[in-house]
Amino acid sequence: MPIILNIETSSTNCSVSLSNNNKLIDCLEKDSPNYSHSQKLHSFISELMEKNNISFKDLDAVAVGIGPGSYTGLRIGLSAAKGICYALDIPLISVSSLENMVSNIQFEGVIISTIDARRDEVYSCIFDKDKKVLREEIPEIINSKSYINYSKTDKVLIVGNGQKKCKEIIDFNNNFNWNINIQKPSASNMGDIAYKKFELNDFEDIAYCEPKYLKEFKTNNV
Repeated sequence: MPIILNIETSSTNCSVSLSNNNKLIDCLEKDSPNYSHSQKLHSFISELMEKNNISFKDLDAVAVGIGPGSYTGLRIGLSAAKGICYALDIPLISVSSLENMVSNIQFEGVIISTIDARRDEVYSCIFDKDKKVLREEIPEIINSKSYINYSKTDKVLIVGNGQKKCKEIIDFNNNFNWNINIQKPSASNMGDIAYKKFELNDFEDIAYCEPKYLKEFKTNNV
């Protein structure tokens, strides 16, 4: 019964959780527009583990949101995860931040997970009703016809903080659906994905694992 520490910092939401098997034990998070990760992340981890009477030696793995998302947030989260894994000699698991947001959704149709990438652009990944990837993660500029082809044969659900932009730009029809309650990735949703990867020994190379930026770094971006 692996105990996994989950870390998600790809957005303004600084989020950590503990899971046992695929069950959530507890989650601690704070969504701050000022990106509080560097101040909050390590204290959140310590507070969460102390609250649940779990020590670092009890951990079997660390899972981290690998992106896409904030350059700074991703670097902070991955650095923390790597440090714990190195110190404890336990495996590192990566979880797509776009997959994170669809993990608990039940929807009979196509699910499009989005993260705002500024201007008219989003990071997106498209899933079927069983959460299997129909189209891999990409950065894309939204236009009036985006995702229209999917809506011709299926109902479409768009989630994430890119959905507002999509709703403003796409000439959507009655097959389009939106969920404003799913805006940003949370560590509370990582347990099931992380557990499945743990069972498959689907681990990252701690030395060489890098965030999934999808776009080149720009100094005026976060």
